[in-house]
Amino acid sequence: MRMSSAVFSVWDYVVFIMMLAVSTGIGVYYAFAARSQSSSADFLVAGRSLSAPPVALSLTASFMSAITVLGTPVEVYKYGAIFILICFAYAFMVALSSEIFLPVFYRLGVTSTYEYLEMRYNKHIRLLGTILFIIQTVLYTGLVIYAPALALNQVTGVDLWGAVISTGVVCTLYCTLGGLKAVVWTDVFQVGIMLAGLLAVIVQSVLLQGGIPRIISDSAHGGRINLWDFDPNPLRRHTFWSITVGGTFYWTSFYGINHAQVQRYISCKSLFHAKMALFINLVTLWVVTFCAVFCGLCLYSVYKNCDPWMAKKVSAQDQLMPYLVLDILSEFPGLPGLFVAAAYSGTLSTVSSSVNALAAVTVTDVLRPYLSLSEKQLSWASKAMSLFYGAVCIGMAGIASLMGGMLQAAFSISGVIGGPLLGLFSLAILFPCANSKGGLAGLVSGLGLSLWVCIGAQIYPPPAENSRPLTLNTHGCNLSMAPDTTNWTASMDIYRIEEETLERPLLAENWYSLSYLYFGLLGTVTAIAVGLIVSILSGGQRMKLQPGLTLSKEDLTCYKAYKILKAKVSTHLLLHIYRWTITLFFSLLPFLHFKVSGNAGKLDLTRELEISLRENNCDFGDVELS
Repeated sequence: MRMSSAVFSVWDYVVFIMMLAVSTGIGVYYAFAARSQSSSADFLVAGRSLSAPPVALSLTASFMSAITVLGTPVEVYKYGAIFILICFAYAFMVALSSEIFLPVFYRLGVTSTYEYLEMRYNKHIRLLGTILFIIQTVLYTGLVIYAPALALNQVTGVDLWGAVISTGVVCTLYCTLGGLKAVVWTDVFQVGIMLAGLLAVIVQSVLLQGGIPRIISDSAHGGRINLWDFDPNPLRRHTFWSITVGGTFYWTSFYGINHAQVQRYISCKSLFHAKMALFINLVTLWVVTFCAVFCGLCLYSVYKNCDPWMAKKVSAQDQLMPYLVLDILSEFPGLPGLFVAAAYSGTLSTVSSSVNALAAVTVTDVLRPYLSLSEKQLSWASKAMSLFYGAVCIGMAGIASLMGGMLQAAFSISGVIGGPLLGLFSLAILFPCANSKGGLAGLVSGLGLSLWVCIGAQIYPPPAENSRPLTLNTHGCNLSMAPDTTNWTASMDIYRIEEETLERPLLAENWYSLSYLYFGLLGTVTAIAVGLIVSILSGGQRMKLQPGLTLSKEDLTCYKAYKILKAKVSTHLLLHIYRWTITLFFSLLPFLHFKVSGNAGKLDLTRELEISLRENNCDFGDVELS
């Protein structure tokens, strides 16, 4: 293994700066192109005029951030490729989002998803939902800003907080200038950069390691091809069930009800385009996730004998991917810059989506209901909110720097708040008996329970037997390495000894050890169950709703397909099929002869049927009817 100390070349800076320039240029272009459009709807939902392909790529870019580029490969490096099963969760998420949530939101034409909460419950629950969304998005975005700044700091030596501030400034600039259209088309460009950066790492790793079979073989010997773990224990960090079931609820809380995603659906020119955007997005999600997971296998194959973290070459495991880039791509000027541009592209797309969504919900749910503002004033307010939230998210990156691994931290933050909100919306859309008392009780209960388990897990981390990190070796490192870092197993033994010296309450061994992927599921189920019970007890069954506020069978694709088929298959066609069947049956009768046991003769079914017909059919009678 080479321990390269290379830094950015001039061409790396050129590639990186070009990515930033193009992203900003798109915002400037749409700022001038939309000068005649001064309404807040043009700024926030692009005048509801977008088509499926760009919206689909924007959906992918919104939450496929630097956490995907940097965090997912490290997840595979430490715990194995079982994380690829999240692709099943993506498929279930798309089905649920397109069939349950999208039809209702699109039919109502809401600018903010939280408008629906007032239609269905009351304005107080709408305001509470808006506040929770703002908290969730600001925390998540702070983490997303910090991640690529860490990568840039490791690769180039650029000041960490200088990188944090520049990230926030660039995406806030083009968000404020161009609105949602700028965000969507910048996302399209940035998805391409993300894939190019991941593919550059994959191609060079394959060439260095001697082919894909070698990488797969190394990963298999290292226990990284651990795809099928069906252990139902909910305390196990990653199993088939936690990733598919827990992941489905986690991602549905994003794609089903999170305004950053719903804002894109309702910007489409038709419901058909909105649904198509979701399904195209599914394919791009699979592609990006597969590339990120395979990068993790490449990372392990290159460093299987010398883990850079144990060898003190990096200060945090989240820096492993930038370190790999320096190690294998420094001979090719521009490619390290392409990878950092990929990490930055993921961040810019996510942050811009978040800033635009935060501005939308603040203007729609906080300012418009309580202030009398004209459309022009609302448009200016939207731009001001974009600037404000850009600054807030930069500040929240400081909190993100205190958290642990990027991937788990992101899932935990989003699951704790997103799960109860998903339960609140599901209760409203699926159960007509749900009322405001039940909705509020369910939301508070789900939020309290998920917060309890998440905070407990932060104070008392789950034991190693639940997370089960895989072995990392250092026997192939330089002899100048510290003697106490022989391998991961020895390190974990020390960790267990330290862990045993701490007093852990009984809850820490079970309740606080729940897999982080179940945080969202816990909040969703609790919110629905408590909400239903309280609604029924408080007379929700006697409540009369306005039409269109809940899901109906006409919203389901399978029901629409059934209606179309039923209309096309007419009675006339069925009658013809019946006649053809009878004709075929009678044409085959002369060939059907059965031997009668004990007799030498044959029983002619055709002859018997002819006699029967003559006896019962007037056409064969001796008397002609007038």
